[in-house]
Amino acid sequence: MRDASSSGQWWREGVLYQVYVPSFQDGNADGFGDLWGVEQRLDHIAALGVTAVWLSPVYGSPLLDFGYDVSDHTRIGEVFGDLAVFDRVVKGAHDRGLRVVLDYVPQHTSSEHPWFRDALSGRDSAHRDYYIWHDPSPDGGPPNNWASAFGGPAWTLHERTGQYYYHAHLPEQPSLNWRNPDVKRSMFDVMRFWLDRGVDGFRVDAVWRLIKDARLRDNPADDGGDSFEIGGAAAHTTVRQVQKYTADQPELPGLLAEMHAVTEEYDDRMLMGELHLKLERVAALGSRGLDLAMNFSLIDAPWNGLDLADLIRRYYAALPAGSQPNWVLSNHDRSRLASRIGPERVPGALALLLTLKGTPTLYYGDELGLPDVHVDSGHARDCAELRAPGLGLGRDPQRMPMPWSGTAAHAGFTSGDAEPWLPIASWAPSLSVERQETDPRSVLTQVKELLVLRRELAALRRGAITVLSSDPEYLVCLRGDGEASVLVVVNLSDRRRSVPFPGSRTTRWSSHSAVGERDVLDGVVDLAPFEARLLTVGSPGTAAG
Repeated sequence: MRDASSSGQWWREGVLYQVYVPSFQDGNADGFGDLWGVEQRLDHIAALGVTAVWLSPVYGSPLLDFGYDVSDHTRIGEVFGDLAVFDRVVKGAHDRGLRVVLDYVPQHTSSEHPWFRDALSGRDSAHRDYYIWHDPSPDGGPPNNWASAFGGPAWTLHERTGQYYYHAHLPEQPSLNWRNPDVKRSMFDVMRFWLDRGVDGFRVDAVWRLIKDARLRDNPADDGGDSFEIGGAAAHTTVRQVQKYTADQPELPGLLAEMHAVTEEYDDRMLMGELHLKLERVAALGSRGLDLAMNFSLIDAPWNGLDLADLIRRYYAALPAGSQPNWVLSNHDRSRLASRIGPERVPGALALLLTLKGTPTLYYGDELGLPDVHVDSGHARDCAELRAPGLGLGRDPQRMPMPWSGTAAHAGFTSGDAEPWLPIASWAPSLSVERQETDPRSVLTQVKELLVLRRELAALRRGAITVLSSDPEYLVCLRGDGEASVLVVVNLSDRRRSVPFPGSRTTRWSSHSAVGERDVLDGVVDLAPFEARLLTVGSPGTAAG
């Protein structure tokens, strides 16, 4: 068992596992995932071999955005459980050697939050300046052209007090005014509340939007740069703007440093930030108050060797000295990996994720190779789909409840008579944890094998990385150097490829065959279609391009 209490920056060699709580496991038979369910499934998470479990928001919430609309930052929402079960989850995780990372939502609150309810009572109310208010423009409309990430203007008029309030997301998610020192103090106290309960760190939601232009200047129209498209591909809005004045403002690094100072009051805690910005800017912010600046670039990368090699080289070249790399392949906002690149490429993609230099984040269900599930309009739950139906903007497909059983009703996600909150596909039992645990070549088995190798081979945790290939059909990376190095070779094509690589080598893992089943030809790594291979090498040589 790994010691979750040992000192040191555990995230630098760790692997994070993202649990989208509503879809992970229903523990009280109401059809909706909760902390009781997480508690039941801690053994699965620990058995994967990851370092930490990251929980989506479980605070008090009206659930319009399923927890990201927080009405009480220091209470567990009734649908998720209570503080007693939260404390058991933290203790149970720590007893298994797992860290616990909690989603922290500082950009906005729910409109049902007591602060906002008070702010609505009048312009002189105690919490009025906790939010961003402004008088109408001369024509009576919103103060500027800022657009909401979920469609339409980002300003809503409160008729009784005659001012507009700003919301980067839903109107029911008013944005906090982080220029107000009282907001800082209050939200930093929220962090301390959870750190005092043993949380090992936070993933900070929408951190790139945390502070806005003080002059409220209009955003320019999209010119192909940063827009409201999440990662550049899946827009949450029909309005496209460059986030020039609503994101990544000059004050952001200083604010992140203040936030990080709160975690530094405690031993060995971590701060990870969600950043949907250009790659070089994400890299830069990794040394400006965040321990991990989340790097989503792989989600949108064309899945070929040339583009992947260029992306990987660019990212590492942009990282400031001492900053920790991060890689993400999927999350609760984006189409699943198997649906984006095809199920046959999933083992190779996961091999790449878990062997690149840095801290990987694994999305629940990717260890099973789950694809998206079709969700018809009658079952849609996501606010992005409900506000703009039929445009394909909804995020329900990548949030299908986790299939645990190949035989139980609802694939073991829930029990009793309650229907799951989102549909479970008819094919889900065939990809369940139960079925894959006994299959020696399943995606689940391969992920566990890769994580064992990551723990065994120091080069995969902290070795240098060199991209050695220049070919559209395969990718070759070398981790470490000399006798301790590891060669990672991924065939991205649907045909066999022979990759020249002089020097002795021993296959340690293959996505297609048990180690030792197939000899490695001298001087050539012979790959089956879509195969990924890890080899220990003696002399690095040069891969042919």
